[in-house]
Amino acid sequence: MRDLSNDHALLSLNTATVRKQWRLDRIIDECARRGIHAISPWRDQVADVGLETVARLLRTTGVGLSGYCRGGFYPAANTAGLTAALEDNRRAVDEARALDAPCLVLVVGSLPGALQGVPAYTDIARARGEVRDGIAATLEYARTVGMPLAIEPLHPMQAAERACINTLEQALDLCDELDPERSGMLGVAVDVYHVWWDPKLHAQIRRAGAKRLLAYHVCDWLAPTRDLLNDRGMMGDGVIELKTIRREMESAGYAGLCEVEIFSEDWWSRPGEEVLDTCIQRHRSVV
Repeated sequence: MRDLSNDHALLSLNTATVRKQWRLDRIIDECARRGIHAISPWRDQVADVGLETVARLLRTTGVGLSGYCRGGFYPAANTAGLTAALEDNRRAVDEARALDAPCLVLVVGSLPGALQGVPAYTDIARARGEVRDGIAATLEYARTVGMPLAIEPLHPMQAAERACINTLEQALDLCDELDPERSGMLGVAVDVYHVWWDPKLHAQIRRAGAKRLLAYHVCDWLAPTRDLLNDRGMMGDGVIELKTIRREMESAGYAGLCEVEIFSEDWWSRPGEEVLDTCIQRHRSVV
């Protein structure tokens, strides 16, 4: 297993971690100042600053990407909605390409309208079919521009609103169906917050192998958790066996970055400088 204790060269920052403190341009500057050489930005943050401006800032600071957040949310109530989702995912692929991202992360979506409390339907099998078809269409386009897609399974608590793909096994089944040749163009993003509990996790990581393991996200699960969306823990503050999971990832061939992604009202309330400095310290000591 790689030794992270001497530096933070393998640290990437998902920019949601300090999204309430700073705009993306400030985040890039603060990361560069601390020797954090990779980020994973969100599309709304990029749009706020401007795609061309962000691309220029990345070039001038030498900060790269570990991924781009996000595509997905394929299911829809009608044909027009399905078409709109595909068009939006095509734009997401183009943005990821413009920023030289190694992959576009897919949060696949589920029952349309459920996030607003008014689901258009409750047939989760239908949603999973629309996800399958949506990923297939996006993959067809992504291949033409060389942008790998990383399916991120989400914890079952988010099965209704955000993702009907909830285990690494489900995500890999889709990969095997849509990319049987293991081309490197379709894989998974393993976020410990969403998969740490899964009794099949280690076996599925081994099943994925280097070709499918496109991204690795770290944080921690607090006990008790006060909010299922926005109460993630800083690494080392919760119950996830981070080193055990990373050992399994690296044994399976993963050689990429460890991306810190923390949605937390607690950490969002603290100075951004404190958050980044803590991320660096915990990355070296507990990740």
